Amino acid sequence: MSHGPRTVIFDLDGTLADTSGDLLAAANGCFRELGLGDLLDAKDAGVALRGGKAMLSLGFQRSGTHGAEEVERQYPLLLKRYEEAICERTVLYPGAVEALERLRAEGYRTGICTNKPEGLSEILLEKLGVRGLFDSLVGADTLAVRKPDPLAFTTAVERAGGAAGRACLVGDSDTDHRTARAAGVPSILVAFGPSGEDMAVLGPEVLLDSFEELPGVVERLGL
Repeated sequence: MSHGPRTVIFDLDGTLADTSGDLLAAANGCFRELGLGDLLDAKDAGVALRGGKAMLSLGFQRSGTHGAEEVERQYPLLLKRYEEAICERTVLYPGAVEALERLRAEGYRTGICTNKPEGLSEILLEKLGVRGLFDSLVGADTLAVRKPDPLAFTTAVERAGGAAGRACLVGDSDTDHRTARAAGVPSILVAFGPSGEDMAVLGPEVLLDSFEELPGVVERLGL
């Protein structure tokens, strides 16, 4: 058994916060600039949480215009738009702050491992007023690798001051599930995000219906 503090690492988009509204707005801004109008709407929240390139690809597919080259060209413009209005519609999921505070009060270290760029993640967490609830942050560009490479996860654990063998990952995607598997740790997948109904088929150790349940669930994992 590894010694050292127990650690709970969280994905960000679709796990801690619903960021889809601001992501969709940034993508639609790019499409409008190209004279294509709004190509995405609220029903595309699940795609938004997979990131900028997924949104651009879907929009161009729908409009029958532009290929992979334009996705690459628009991507930095999308990120710039997103950074300028990163927290207009974004909300933390109910109970997230309380769960984090309780875990920390019980001696757990907490960190973030996201495939969102690190700089944008920092800005968003500050604006949401929760940066201080995390001991570490590893983003898409923090290391040379990103999730599902387990190094992204283990780095988040180490930077939080925890031990890799006494940690778990809370996420909302197949990527998070595969990251946990590769790192040999339990995965807790949230059932309340846009992709919630797809999470059960992945067979995580825990399917989480609300953040209220998280501290108890983590305790039962016996990290």
